Amino acid sequence: MNPVVIVGAGLAGLTLARVLHLNDIPAVVYEGEESLNPRAQGGQLDIHDFNGQVALRQCQLMDEFRSVITMGAEAMRFLDTDGQVVGEIPDDGELTNPEVLRGELRRILVESLPEGTVRWGHKVASVEAANGAHRVNFADGESVGADVLVGADGAWSRVRAYLGGAVPEYTGTLWAETFLHDVEVRHPAAAAIVGRGAMLAMQPGKGIFGHREANEVIHSYVVMKKPLSWSDTLDLTNRERALRTIADQLGDGWAPQLIELITAGDTAPVIRPIWGLPLGHTWDRVSGVMLVGDAAHLTPPDGDGANWALFDGAELGTLIAENPGDIDAAFDAFAERMLPRSAESSEEGYQSFERTFGYNAPANLRNMMEGIKTYGREYHQ
Repeated sequence: MNPVVIVGAGLAGLTLARVLHLNDIPAVVYEGEESLNPRAQGGQLDIHDFNGQVALRQCQLMDEFRSVITMGAEAMRFLDTDGQVVGEIPDDGELTNPEVLRGELRRILVESLPEGTVRWGHKVASVEAANGAHRVNFADGESVGADVLVGADGAWSRVRAYLGGAVPEYTGTLWAETFLHDVEVRHPAAAAIVGRGAMLAMQPGKGIFGHREANEVIHSYVVMKKPLSWSDTLDLTNRERALRTIADQLGDGWAPQLIELITAGDTAPVIRPIWGLPLGHTWDRVSGVMLVGDAAHLTPPDGDGANWALFDGAELGTLIAENPGDIDAAFDAFAERMLPRSAESSEEGYQSFERTFGYNAPANLRNMMEGIKTYGREYHQ
């Protein structure tokens, strides 16, 4: 068979390519970025035992996965704005939801593929029908035909657009992120308040989120309910001024060590508007084409997106391998499983995001902590 054409070298597309490779099914992945790490690849991910780790087992990459786990990082604590701990969940050491850097996870997937599988520097401009199949047009004017096409190209998927699918909607929330390096030596107060895992301090519609990463790094975020245009007013040419402006959006009453997580940032802030696809969205079913990951079910960050992307890729790859002579049957079987699952997960994801970062966030966090009888695995967001 002709190679399966996968658009997007994110977690879903790479996992799909890996499972196909293990089953001797040719695949090629087209990715707009020029290389594996031309930019920061996002922060730490907790990889769940019921979806993300299932996929990695199917990829036969569990040893490689275990080698990049950030030990102790499953811990989570919730703080008031004065820095007092409301509740804390320790890392239980059982690796139920171990933390790994997205970039490291993506690396081991890329390295598991034959050389040349990923074609870097191929930014997709459009997709169109062509002679009973499909044509992927790249920004440089080149194009490639595809009998079998999988859109793993994320939030602004060109493949989803080809299928007449929905466009992401702005949730009303912005995240501003920065990084603190060598924190035990250079930022001991910030290191102490975050701990070894994640820390969250919220007020209605705003807050600070800190996440300890490998190599003594803290990844910090300010969460803000703001118009999408607010970021246009921010002067990003002056790092210190921009970080102070962001911290000022929180107002008064925050502990200095919490504010330090933002103002002491060693990197210029990156503003990330939070987008999501409408609940219940769908797309036209076209022979030979399927969507996976965020291209299929983009949801505000809730800890599940990367896991379901991995799971999508592994599941679709397995179904294609079971029925390589009838791709549409494999795609239909996948859609019958993925669509109800993603609809339920997306609804839960929107609810979880609003509970954690919305206008009733402090009360929600306290109620959540009161529901934990012991600080352990009874907690599940």
